[in-house]
Amino acid sequence: MPPAGQTAWSCPPPVIGPARPDGQQHAWETGGRGWNVFYALVLIAVLLITLAGTPGSKAVAVSAVVALVPWYLIVGRPLWTTGQGSRTRIVIYVAGLFALFGVAQSQNPEAWFLAFAIAPQFFTFLNNRVATLLGIGLNFLAAGLLVYRYPSAGTAATAFGIAAAGGGFSLFYGGWVSRIINQSAERAAIIDQLAATRAELAAAQHEAGRMAERQRLAADIHDTLAQGFTSILMLIQAAQSDLGGSHPQAAGHLDLAARTARENLAEARVLVADLTPRHLDGSTLAAALGRLAEAPGIDATFDLSGAPRALPMATEVVLLRVCQEALANVRNHARARSAAVRLGYCPDTVSLEISDDGAGFDPARAGAGFGLSGMRTRVTEAGGTLTVSSSPGAGTTVRATVPA
Repeated sequence: MPPAGQTAWSCPPPVIGPARPDGQQHAWETGGRGWNVFYALVLIAVLLITLAGTPGSKAVAVSAVVALVPWYLIVGRPLWTTGQGSRTRIVIYVAGLFALFGVAQSQNPEAWFLAFAIAPQFFTFLNNRVATLLGIGLNFLAAGLLVYRYPSAGTAATAFGIAAAGGGFSLFYGGWVSRIINQSAERAAIIDQLAATRAELAAAQHEAGRMAERQRLAADIHDTLAQGFTSILMLIQAAQSDLGGSHPQAAGHLDLAARTARENLAEARVLVADLTPRHLDGSTLAAALGRLAEAPGIDATFDLSGAPRALPMATEVVLLRVCQEALANVRNHARARSAAVRLGYCPDTVSLEISDDGAGFDPARAGAGFGLSGMRTRVTEAGGTLTVSSSPGAGTTVRATVPA
């Protein structure tokens, strides 16, 4: 029988959860062999104790202890390794554990030590509350059987005192372990979110770099080739005007040169258009944002304030992407009836605001949305700021301000 103050409940492994996305195994998945060894050592120790001498039937006690081995391997181990099973299988296995434990304990009080091997198993296929209650029940079953065999006030006080102490410690320790498991699960979720955010940021940075290179190429083509062909064409036209019709052969060459310059100028403009974001192709930022607001999926309005002016292509692309992402969030997550897009030109800055009357959320909550982090990264790289105002049930407002 365990000494007074010692519980027959030991630290359990948590319920087996889903596989980690990085391919690594959880600690409780890799610790199964150690628990098997622990279970075997406890059974061997109790078996030796019952063989050494027993107040009751040695054969019955030994048979019950030995029967726990195939009962665990055939019925219990599948529950242990998978962490799940049918309710009927779980009930049968738990009932068998209690029955075999009770038989051994009824013949030898020292069989109480079997609880060290039995109680941890409950936590592998049952929730912590039920497992803790079963562990307490196992202790009180042992105490009741001990009092039944040796009925006396002293035995009852000692046995139920040990069971009560073990039960109280089990409740405290089980709650503590449950909090550790919950915190570990929360931290695992945060780690997964951070990994996803890092991948999102890497993709955003790659996209930003690719877009910056496309914009640089478009600007170079526009400022060099396109401007050069335009200048060449103007010079050819001036030469044609000076020659008049006095040199027909030279005029023919100039006509050919002019056609070639026009064709190459057209090709250069096509290249510039291909390297420019589709929504900005041949239109202003305000017009592009207006078209985004008119897209199907949400009743959105567009409002322009201030005097529009030309902005660097990189700045217009940032504001365009912010509007696209914000409206996508409104359509996919906000459950909003309407939204409003506002573009404002100030002397030194340009502000874009997207608001909706949807469900809203808590911006301070971890993992509130990867799209927001991508928008914030874009705006920050452009030298601006992005603010998000929202609360559950009160809609959301996203405001991006960048230097003009």
